[in-house]
Amino acid sequence: MEAGFRTPFLDIFRRGEVDRDIRLLAARGALGLRADEQRSLLELLVGDPDPEIARTAEAALRADLVEHAVVDVQPDEGEPAGEEERKGGSSLEKIAAMNPAQRLALAMTGTREERAMLIRDPNKIVAVAVLSSPKMTETEIERIAQMANVSDEILRIIGTTRAWTKSYGVVSALTRNPKTPLAVSMNLLSRLHEKDVKMLAADRNVPDVLRIAARKKMRAK
Repeated sequence: MEAGFRTPFLDIFRRGEVDRDIRLLAARGALGLRADEQRSLLELLVGDPDPEIARTAEAALRADLVEHAVVDVQPDEGEPAGEEERKGGSSLEKIAAMNPAQRLALAMTGTREERAMLIRDPNKIVAVAVLSSPKMTETEIERIAQMANVSDEILRIIGTTRAWTKSYGVVSALTRNPKTPLAVSMNLLSRLHEKDVKMLAADRNVPDVLRIAARKKMRAK
């Protein structure tokens, strides 16, 4: 494991923004994280001010529960479109009945359809956990980048994660999304193809600053 391993999900724990029940669940190694992220989280929780959480995390490390973390999970290609629609109601009801700790665990291990719901969760750590799911696919990231009903923090994380912005589809979706933080959109503007810059320059839904910058980029060609 690389020293100082960081992810947006781990950073929330580092900032002390996580409730005790979720920290205890994480200390038990029960979130289904990737192995490197799981080990980093347990090492972080060994220093938790709550003695029970610290002891639980230390025991998990000693028992090498990291070996049982989700390391070989295949990306979730999801159900056929009709099947997802059929299950939509039941999934929504199931999620509505869950507490935050249960939703967090589902964000890591659930289906593509469940992740699409949980990425909009009002609890920040649940939504961020979706991005750490070992089952997450590039196609899903592109769809999330198009969504105007997710938090701007989710879009910021996507827009500043190099592995995802290697995809032109993700870059294009983020610049067209009016919810994307302006600093992220402006940074990605230089990556756009000429036809997409032209579309952005005429898009009244994006911030004025971005639209004007797109026009200047066109004139500079």
